Amino acid sequence: MLSTVLSGHVSLPELIALLLSSLFVIFVTMPVHEFFHAFAAYKLGDNTAKYSGRLTLNPLAHIDILGAVLIILVGFGFAKPVPVNQYNFKNPKRDMAIVGLAGPLSNFVLAFILFIISTVFGYFNQVFLYLFFFYAGYINIVLASFNLIPLPPMDGSRILFAVLPDRIYYKIQAYERQIYYIVLALALFGFLDGVTGVISGVLLNICEFIINGIFKLFI
Repeated sequence: MLSTVLSGHVSLPELIALLLSSLFVIFVTMPVHEFFHAFAAYKLGDNTAKYSGRLTLNPLAHIDILGAVLIILVGFGFAKPVPVNQYNFKNPKRDMAIVGLAGPLSNFVLAFILFIISTVFGYFNQVFLYLFFFYAGYINIVLASFNLIPLPPMDGSRILFAVLPDRIYYKIQAYERQIYYIVLALALFGFLDGVTGVISGVLLNICEFIINGIFKLFI
């Protein structure tokens, strides 16, 4: 995001819409992402997130300062990880995959809703509101895409772990914290942009296809 602003190709209304949409994502959609991790874990039998005060939409329970700053600066970031105890699940690998998928799936659904609202405002030539909801939707797509990368500690790794043999699964888990810092560094220096771009493109195409179909029915 910051690189876009520094390029000088962003007008003042676009800049304001971009900053406000980033704040919207930080205080609204990222808490939704974490809430659905907690909710999925709770429904599958793990009360850890609930007892930790994370089964809530209150942004103060979820916001990570560094992750929030990254949302504003580069368009992706993170909240505080929701604590999950896989040993409370009946099928740990499968249920961890479901918990992992719940977060990015919520981002995709939110992006879809935000893009619909954006399209409506665009139809009525409400440019600022169109930009606000479009940027908010796009950031959600980026968040979903980034989290679907199958590397620890991203949510996509939980999905990958569900199909890995146990010996590999537990070996990777043992080095998850070290892998986390490597993945974060790769993301910050742009080495994951290609992967995120491919996933984002697929998700955007799905949203566009469905939204275009919906509006053709009414317009």
